[in-house]
Amino acid sequence: MDKQSLFVQVANLEERIGELYVELGSLKQKIQELIEENQRLSQENARWKQVAAAEGKAGSHTGEGIDNLYKIYQEGFHICNLKYGSLRTEGECLFCMSFLQK
Repeated sequence: MDKQSLFVQVANLEERIGELYVELGSLKQKIQELIEENQRLSQENARWKQVAAAEGKAGSHTGEGIDNLYKIYQEGFHICNLKYGSLRTEGECLFCMSFLQK
């Protein structure tokens, strides 16, 4: 190998490292956004659980909500937190089923 060829290889490697660095920065930003969204959704979920618990104590129809979720699931939609509202295309969902069994 001659010097010119080595310089070209090094330059290509440096360019690729730069691209990877930019990609890594984008991934870090996306991870941060997902962490923040997860925190927000966890807080919102906790608030809804409190509301549901308060309504349950007040004698509301919480069983009716479970019945509605079961009906949605039977119509072919996910009710689990992973894919809520999306169409079930691969048969039964273990996450939905475990939710219904609670």
